[in-house]
Amino acid sequence: MIAEVIIDSKVKKLNRKFDYKIPKNLEDIIEIGSRVLVPFGNLKSLEQGYIIKIKQQTDYEVKEIAGLEENLPEEKINLARWMARKYFCNVSECIKLMLTPGTRSKSKEDRILEKTINFVYLNKNYEEIDFSEIKGEKQKKLIEFLKQNQGLTIPEIEQITDISRATVNSLVKKGILKIVNTKIDRNPLINKKVEENNKLQLNENQQEAYKNVENAIEEKKFEEFLLYGVTGSGKTEVYLQLIEKVLKMNKSSIVLVPEISLTPQMLDRFIGRFGKEQIAVLHSKLSIGERHDEWNKIKENRAKIVIGARSAIFAPVQDLGIIIIDEEHDSSYKSEATPRYDAKEVAEKIAKEKNIPLLLGSATPDMETYFRTENSEITKLTLGKRANNSELPKVEVVDLKYELATGNKSMISTALYKEMEKNLKEKRQTILFLNRRGYSTFIMCRDCGYTLKCPNCNISLTYHISQNILKCHYCGHVERPVKICPNCNSSKIRYFGTGTQKLEQEIKKIFPKASTIRMDIDTVTKKNSHEKILNKFKEENIDILIGTQMVVKGHHFPKVTLVGVIAADGSLNQDDFRANERTYQILTQVAGRAGRDKLPGKVIIQTYNPNSFPIEYSKNGNYDLFYKTEIELRKQLKYPPFCDIILVGFTGEDEKEIKNVGDYTFKLLKQSLEKYEITIFPPTPAPIDKIQNKIRWRIIAKGTVTEDVTIILNKCLQKLYTMPIKHTQITISINPNNMM
Repeated sequence: MIAEVIIDSKVKKLNRKFDYKIPKNLEDIIEIGSRVLVPFGNLKSLEQGYIIKIKQQTDYEVKEIAGLEENLPEEKINLARWMARKYFCNVSECIKLMLTPGTRSKSKEDRILEKTINFVYLNKNYEEIDFSEIKGEKQKKLIEFLKQNQGLTIPEIEQITDISRATVNSLVKKGILKIVNTKIDRNPLINKKVEENNKLQLNENQQEAYKNVENAIEEKKFEEFLLYGVTGSGKTEVYLQLIEKVLKMNKSSIVLVPEISLTPQMLDRFIGRFGKEQIAVLHSKLSIGERHDEWNKIKENRAKIVIGARSAIFAPVQDLGIIIIDEEHDSSYKSEATPRYDAKEVAEKIAKEKNIPLLLGSATPDMETYFRTENSEITKLTLGKRANNSELPKVEVVDLKYELATGNKSMISTALYKEMEKNLKEKRQTILFLNRRGYSTFIMCRDCGYTLKCPNCNISLTYHISQNILKCHYCGHVERPVKICPNCNSSKIRYFGTGTQKLEQEIKKIFPKASTIRMDIDTVTKKNSHEKILNKFKEENIDILIGTQMVVKGHHFPKVTLVGVIAADGSLNQDDFRANERTYQILTQVAGRAGRDKLPGKVIIQTYNPNSFPIEYSKNGNYDLFYKTEIELRKQLKYPPFCDIILVGFTGEDEKEIKNVGDYTFKLLKQSLEKYEITIFPPTPAPIDKIQNKIRWRIIAKGTVTEDVTIILNKCLQKLYTMPIKHTQITISINPNNMM
């Protein structure tokens, strides 16, 4: 028997099938989806590969498979092949997403092994022990102790009894004690203490939404739903009751949440309702060992509910009954690294194949998702009011131009200052949102205009005051601050712009008695630090939480009655067709943190563009009006959802080669796509034209990407990689999140 094998490689030339003979001893256990070790070319070491087809014969003289490592279901291999075509990458790169974490290394010695712990037991019955042979009092004391307390570890014995490891080892040598090596699960939820939460009575809107999805579950049919509800409208309770329905049918669920908002509160509600044993968690903050054990827990059907970030969509779930994607508008569901997959598209593919419902939830839906509801491709389910009948917060927009004109050069407007002062007196909590970390966002010489930039990236360095360093947020380059201009030797070096560190410092000056805590990428580097900061803010009644996007989504703090948006223009001025959409979404989401309980909420948005329609409509939380305005703009400018944007990226260190490859690609695309209505623009440098010492160019094309166009683009990519390209990497993305 012959196996068609895809070699585990990023090299585009190797994204094809190679025939290998299946050894007789493996014929009964090798199948489509098996991960195998094979001899490849002239390499001395064995290479990993994946079997995608089995046949009886080959036209070639072939080598033999050397070993079997892991079996993937055939449906996963088919999904990987579909993804490779759709996202212009190698099949092996997609398969890797579906393998057990910690088992992807080519060297078995490098793998994450199962974690085991040594437990101490009596090696014979207590009555059979001859105490006359035991001279030491500590040894006798230990035997007496273990008579009642078998199965402890040596560190536990040392801590409880003050008896040393040497005493244990001495009794092991005499055959009186034995050490048993036992496998344990590395469970990230093991120490989580959560109170049980009871099933809530659904209101009329929630009940209607529930019934619609329940019908699809019972009829075992695919249907895509959008649960469109204002912040605090009770979307999570609908999720919980649908999952309960699926569990009663002995089926499993996948719940995707954005990585940044994989909140402890969401987990707390799920654990409080269903318990720890039925839940598996998958996200990047877990260790590889924890992910390995959680993956196996799912594979063995011990966990029926999977909660995680985008990669959790590939979990080896048994008998899947529903897929739920919370905060579906979030850009983190689309990968920016190869494979550049969209978790929502992958979820739709899986749900269709398994005839199960796909439920998307958001208070500020993705424009393209909402457009599909308008065209009846997705069923819209609306939750129009907050579940606890609390009022939506009142929103005030402050014009920062007026603040400057009246002499206020502070980061805090007069209106925000008064509300914060009032909140502090009433012992209520405040959240301040600023989507820029660090202290100063750029450093410039006032004499010659020289700006300090990263030597590896064409981007300004950011000053971080806590460490007294200049840092690049793209490659991590760090250097010491300068006092003299490197260009003209002037001493007039000034620090401009504002980040969360500077805001925190200013708040401490304005309100010296107020307690503050900051949450951004610099403060959540350690494991569980995200959860610790949120718990500290809530449980210790800290007055002010300062943060970036991390504070925006999914959090419920009953005492937060004021939210201040320090600079609403940051996302508005991005070079991206989604700038208006992202501004509206982020303002609405952060506003939704205020007044979620019985206390009324207030939101103050500071901006230099108070008449901008995303800001104006977010003031009233009017998504429908925002959508109608934005969709007309996109229709006129021919942006998604009225067309697709194809971005072909070129990166490398040889700019001459990049230009040549770019020019050739432009001609190839023009020639290959001439009969399709696709506009192709010539290659130009990317807006950020250098990152990590790699020069970046791009080609942008606009049109409708059909299955035929996808096939042609894949063929063009394969043709490009047959050229003598030495240093240039080529990528293709459809409707990328980041146009920079």
